[in-house]
Amino acid sequence: MSFSNVSQTGLIFKVMGGFRALFIVLVITTSIEAADSSIRGATQPSRNPAWPRSTLKADASWQLNLPKGQGFDASALLITKEHGMLTVNDRGSTLHQIDFSQQTNFVNLLPLTNAFTARQLEAFKREKVGRYDTEGIAQDGNGRLYICEEANRWVLRWDPKSDMVERLAIDWAPVRKYFSPIDINASFEGIAVGGDRLYVANERQLGRIIVIDLNSLKVVDDFAVQSAGNEAHDVHYTDLSWFDGALYVLLRASRCVLKVDAANHRVLAEYSFLEMEQQPETRYILLYPTGNMEGLAVDKDYIWLLTDNNGQGRVKYPKDTRPTLFRCKRPNGTR
Repeated sequence: MSFSNVSQTGLIFKVMGGFRALFIVLVITTSIEAADSSIRGATQPSRNPAWPRSTLKADASWQLNLPKGQGFDASALLITKEHGMLTVNDRGSTLHQIDFSQQTNFVNLLPLTNAFTARQLEAFKREKVGRYDTEGIAQDGNGRLYICEEANRWVLRWDPKSDMVERLAIDWAPVRKYFSPIDINASFEGIAVGGDRLYVANERQLGRIIVIDLNSLKVVDDFAVQSAGNEAHDVHYTDLSWFDGALYVLLRASRCVLKVDAANHRVLAEYSFLEMEQQPETRYILLYPTGNMEGLAVDKDYIWLLTDNNGQGRVKYPKDTRPTLFRCKRPNGTR
């Protein structure tokens, strides 16, 4: 400690009442750290340093044309049972089909007109906080579509048979300790369905994957996983995908995708997209230091990633604000 710091400290002691004030500060600090440690212990992810780690490389990429030239903050990605691909603008509830029919390096976005419409959502209008901040899309074995909404922490389900939307009456009490009480933007950021389980990603403060039984709508489990190279206290989960019995988790800040055995909270493989995100042709101007991947979908051959670039262009093309969809071959030996 320098003499100037000693002088400043002495002044603080004098102003605050000396050692009595210091004792109070120490007691408060210790209490805060103890509370924080308690939550950290509860959220400590299972670690298995032996899992394989690979680097993702895009074998194709597309720019998403903006509907009617309007801004589109892409968030979430889903490969449907019908083998289509859906995404959503996080400024509304309308889902968009990604149209690959042009056979070019760009794709058009076609809005779905029958799911999560204003008419279907009318019943929830009075309770809605702000706009629909939709951040995740999923589909179950019956073809029903799910979205998770960030501002209200809602999970909504559209049934094509009844053409109705219901808000799932999930009691979040068992996991509420992970929810930020002040930041509605640190909320549900990804969703996936595997069998009779619904997986919801609480993005941060604190990052947690929550498991709900779709039959009882009860929270039955929760856990955290993180990159082998990341010892951070918290993580940023930004999308989930279920494929072939495994849960895939997108970690925007760690620039990786994890393949997870959800039942045992165990990481099976890790795929880094850091190098791909930094390529001169695809590197975006970042508003935040956390990366910009917010959409994830997985099939037998590929891992698909989609940017939410917050209306920013790429460094090389600053006036082109379209999101980018990446198709990456799954590395051998990590399936």
